[in-house]
Amino acid sequence: MSKYTKQFKVQVVEYYLQENAGCALVARQFGINHSIVRHWVRRFQLRGADGLDKKYSHYSAEFKLSVLQHMWLNRLSYQETALLYDIRNKSIVSAWEQRYHSGGIPALTPRPRGRPNVMSPFKKTQPAPVKTDDSRTREELLEEVNYLRMENEYLKKLKSLSSGAGTGSSVTQKAQLIQELRQKYPIAGLLKVAAMARSTFYYQQKIMLIGDKYADLKEHIRTIYARHQGRYGYRRITASIQQSGVAVNHKTVQRLMTELGLKSLVRIKKYRSYKGHVGRIAPNLLQRQFAAQKANQKWVTDVTEFHVAGEKLYLSPILDLYNGEIIAFNTSRRPVFKMISEMLTSAWSKLKPGDRPILHSDQGWQYQMPAYRRLLEQRQVTQSMSRKGNCLDNAAMESFFAVLKSEYYYLTKFNNVEELEKGLADYIHYYNHDRIKLKLKGLSPVQYRNQPLAT
Repeated sequence: MSKYTKQFKVQVVEYYLQENAGCALVARQFGINHSIVRHWVRRFQLRGADGLDKKYSHYSAEFKLSVLQHMWLNRLSYQETALLYDIRNKSIVSAWEQRYHSGGIPALTPRPRGRPNVMSPFKKTQPAPVKTDDSRTREELLEEVNYLRMENEYLKKLKSLSSGAGTGSSVTQKAQLIQELRQKYPIAGLLKVAAMARSTFYYQQKIMLIGDKYADLKEHIRTIYARHQGRYGYRRITASIQQSGVAVNHKTVQRLMTELGLKSLVRIKKYRSYKGHVGRIAPNLLQRQFAAQKANQKWVTDVTEFHVAGEKLYLSPILDLYNGEIIAFNTSRRPVFKMISEMLTSAWSKLKPGDRPILHSDQGWQYQMPAYRRLLEQRQVTQSMSRKGNCLDNAAMESFFAVLKSEYYYLTKFNNVEELEKGLADYIHYYNHDRIKLKLKGLSPVQYRNQPLAT
């Protein structure tokens, strides 16, 4: 990289501050990289013009270790750490970290500067005489036996721990073993067996005492996930946590859910019951315009099928596109027209004077019957139908059935149809009153409808 004078750096920073321009624009103006501009501005804001001077420093091993420990404890980046300690090159911090992990504190010791001294002629020295077992004292023999016992026990525990984890032993695992055995053996001997520096051991102890800073948030996530029986993904869980007054980012929730092994459920497609032209086909007035400006403006309906213990149960609901609320529903053991007519009777009670909704459905045989059209005409409800074989025209109703089956039906074991019928009523109440939707500003359908400004 080309060298720049302090005067040039100050000129670039002052232009950035005075013109209120972005780093990219300033970089093009002066013909330099935008990351360099951003780096100079940060140094100027933190340390003034002196932060733009060249700096040649000789860092001790103790200083390097303190920098790394602060970076790890506060989860800082290399650049943030370099700015904090006035280290002009962030890559130096990265190099320190790599050296420490590979060789501990000795690897951080700076090398002597200058050229090495001329080596003196080699002088042959007499090796120290090796003591035999007969010449060694009783204390020396006991010390060696104790050291070998300590080494043997440490290596056995380390081997079992590494094989159980499926990976090689880490610094943390070694520190845990030393802590476990220090009540039985001297810590100096254990550090020697583990080839670990004393400062490294105490740093690992400090890290273990700090604990998991996300422990409370993880427990909050587990609680919400269990309350909704695995139906919420990370987006809805984030919204629920934020509603309780806790500020949290959705990416953090997603990462923690991955660590906890929590995952929202997969949707499965629904049953369809098109039987061809058996009556009159209405035009597609909805035209996939699934947004409504007020309640009772656009309704959608359909029928889905459930299987329990060799029996079938059919569900026919009406969904209001304003807030996604199920305003009426009915169940039956057989797909008869009475199920549809009773559902409509229940839905009429939700209409206010002047309400004239569009009721959209597929081309199922129930919706082609003259009796169905007469019930709609009596309440001045406009009929709309999807095009033949096009499920996307009624995607809102399809989506509700997918949610219902993936969040409730496929997760629950039923002994008979009666249990399923009661459970469907409970789930629809939960869906309307408790289950939040992100597109409804984190509110449930009923909460959204009951807002002061809702109509």
